[in-house]
Amino acid sequence: MKNLETTLIHQGNQYNTTKAVVTPIFQTSTYLADADLSAYIEAATATKHPAFYHRHGNPTNSQVAELIATLEKTEDALVLATGMAAISTAILAIVKAGDHIVAQHAHYSGSTLFLKEFLSDYGVEITHVDQTDNEAFEAAIRPNTKLIYVETPSNPNLDLTDLAFIGQLGKRLGITTMADNTFASPINQTPHDFGIDVIVHSATKYLGGHSDLTAGIVCGPKAYIERVWQRSLVLGASLSPFDSWLLLRGLKTLALRVRQINENALALATWLAENPLIKRVRYTGLSSHPQYELACKQMQGFTGMICIEIDGKNEEEEFLRAQTILSRLKLFINAASLGGVESLIVHPASMWGAHHSSTQKQNAGITRGMLRISVGIEHIDDLIADFQQAFAGL
Repeated sequence: MKNLETTLIHQGNQYNTTKAVVTPIFQTSTYLADADLSAYIEAATATKHPAFYHRHGNPTNSQVAELIATLEKTEDALVLATGMAAISTAILAIVKAGDHIVAQHAHYSGSTLFLKEFLSDYGVEITHVDQTDNEAFEAAIRPNTKLIYVETPSNPNLDLTDLAFIGQLGKRLGITTMADNTFASPINQTPHDFGIDVIVHSATKYLGGHSDLTAGIVCGPKAYIERVWQRSLVLGASLSPFDSWLLLRGLKTLALRVRQINENALALATWLAENPLIKRVRYTGLSSHPQYELACKQMQGFTGMICIEIDGKNEEEEFLRAQTILSRLKLFINAASLGGVESLIVHPASMWGAHHSSTQKQNAGITRGMLRISVGIEHIDDLIADFQQAFAGL
C-alpha cells in the first residue's frame, strides 16, 4: 500500500461509512436488518460481518483487524477482548484432546497457566523446552504434535527464539507455528517473514499504547481466522466498541511511539550496564545479550523491555536492594503491564509468585533480584536521573 506511517492512519478506512474524519464508536449491540431475508441470512452467517450483532463483528473491529493484519503481513486477523482471549482462542482453534504442543519454559504467566492447567485438564499434552536451543524444539516433536507455540522476546527474561528455524521446522513437518509478538510489536518484528503461521498479541500493550484498554488479536491465514472466529462466537470474548475505538486511536501513533521507546530503552540499558549496582542487564539491543546476533537478524528494533538483576552479597540482599529501588523510583511506576507511553517497572518474582513454582521460575530465569522495565516516551535524561536518585546510598 503505502509507507508504514501512512498505513497506520488510513488502512481500513472503508469501514468508516460516515463522513466523520475519525472513525466513530459504533456503540450498539445489534444492527437494523434489511427487509430482504436473503441479505439477513448472509449477514447472520458471514464471518466477522460488521453489521449484524456485536459478538459477530463491529465496523471498528473490522478496521482494526485489517490494519494489524497488514502490519503483520498476514491474510486476516480477529480482535478479541484481551490478550489471553486471543491466545487461548487461537490455540483452541488448532488443538483437541489427544494432541500435543511444544512450548517454551519462558512464557507470559497467563499463557503458562493456560498451557499447564487448562489444556492439560482437557487432554492436551504440553512439552516445554529451552527456547534458545533449536535442537530441543525438534527433539520434542511427537507424532501427535499439532502446534509449536513460541514467544520472542520472552516475558520477562528477554530470551529469543529463532523464528526462521521454527518456521522451517513447522513447514517441514506440517505443524502449525504460532508466535506471541507482544514484546516486539510489528514495528520491531514480523514473524510471518520467517514462516510463522499465526501471530498473537496482547493489544493492551504496545498496539494500544496508552494503558487504557484491554484487547487481543490473532493474525493468520483467512481460513484459520474463520475457525478462530467460530470459536470466539461460543467463547464470547468479543472486543467492546469503545475499546476497539481506543485501540484504533492508539495504532495511529504506533510507529512514532515505538521508535522513541526503542531509542530510550537502548540509551537506558547502556547506562545501566555501566552501573556497579547492576549485576546483569538483559536487553536485546546490547551486544552483551547472548543472542544479540539473532536479535539483529530477526528484529528491526529492540523494544522498550529491559531486565536487570541487582547485585548483592547474596540473594536476600539482592532482593532487598531491588525492593528499595522500586520504592524510590518516581517516574517508573510499579505496575503490571507494559508497552505504554509511561515507564513501568515490576518485580517478576513477586508478580509471578502465585503462579510459578520455584522450579518454573528457575527455568524461566526469574531471580529475586530481577526487575523488569518497560521504557516509555519520557525524556531519556529524566529516566536516567530517576534511577540515579533511586540508586543513591545503596
